[in-house]
Parts: sequence; C-alpha cells; structure tokens
Amino acid sequence: MYDLLPMLALGSVIGLTGVLAPGPTLVATITASLSGDWTTGLKISLGHIIAESVIFILIVMGLAGLALPYTNAIAGIGGIALVAFGILTIRGSSSATMTVSEGKTASNPVVAGLVTSAANPYFWIWWLSIGSAMIIAGLQGGIVLAGAFMIGHWSADTGWFTLVSTGISRGKTILPDGVYRKVIAACGFVLIIFGMYYLSRLIL
Repeated sequence: MYDLLPMLALGSVIGLTGVLAPGPTLVATITASLSGDWTTGLKISLGHIIAESVIFILIVMGLAGLALPYTNAIAGIGGIALVAFGILTIRGSSSATMTVSEGKTASNPVVAGLVTSAANPYFWIWWLSIGSAMIIAGLQGGIVLAGAFMIGHWSADTGWFTLVSTGISRGKTILPDGVYRKVIAACGFVLIIFGMYYLSRLIL
C-alpha cells in the first residue's frame, strides 16, 4: 500500500502534464462537446484508454521481460525524454490555446479518442520513451504497481477531458488562454524536475 499511493500520484502528475498539452485528442474533445453533450469527455477518454491499454499489455507481456536487464539505460532514456518534453512544452506554451472554431463534430467520440491518440506522433514518442520506462520501472515492484501508475495516468486523462467537455457543452471557457499558457509552462517545468530526478538516481 505504501508504494501504491506514490505510484498513483506519479501516474496522475505525469498524465496531467501530458493531457493538458494541446493536441488532436483535446481538439476532438472540444469540437465534439460543441453539440452540448457533457459526456463527450468520458467517451473520448475511453477511446484513449483503449489505445493505451493495448500498449500497456504489449509492454507487460513482451517488452518488459526483454528490457529488465537494461532498466538503468531505460531509466536514463526516460529521464532525458522527460527533460526534452518539458523543454518543448515550455517552448510551445506561448502559443497554446483552447479556442477551436466550430466544425464537424465526431459522430463517435470513443472512436475519435482512439483514432486521434493512435494518429498522434507525440503519443507514440511518449510511450516509446517516458511511458515504457515508467511501466518497466513499476514492474520491478510487481504488476499491481505498474497498474497503479496506469490508473493514476488514466484518472488525469479522464478528469481533464470530462472537465473540458462539461464546460464547453455549457458554453463556458474552462481556462482563458493566458492562464492556460501558464499552466502548460508549469507542466513543462514539472516534467523537467521529474526527468532530472530520474537522472540523478542513476548518478548518485
């Protein structure tokens, strides 16, 4: 239990820094919510979770066993990736916006969540670096610990997308662009801090 809570928290924080960043899945959530259905965020999240569940299973079933002898190297790659993504997030925060012009809404939000996740290059880069490193690190404490990371990660995804869809469906702006950009920049700094922490563990 002592290890589960920190892993849940880590999954939530890392997940939040990723889900807050502008991308096709967030755009799909906003545009689909214009129809007035607040549950759109939940449905988008389900599609996103399906995509990540497949990757999680593949890591657990195959990659983890092969990668365990190289956990230090993987942790190093994950740490460097966190720092790199943090820097990119900070750089991109200056132009981040939640304003999306009304257009064609998704007929099936679950499919939209799945497709926009799988078609996003950032999604795959994240999972090939940060995500896989975190899961493999968690597996050193057992499948339950790795699962706790994913639950925390998904709770952040679902919470944010549902908040967005609820606000948009009611005609409200969740965050002004100025505030949103500051939040994105803060997330970038959090990623850098986590990355430096993982790298320091390899050195010390």
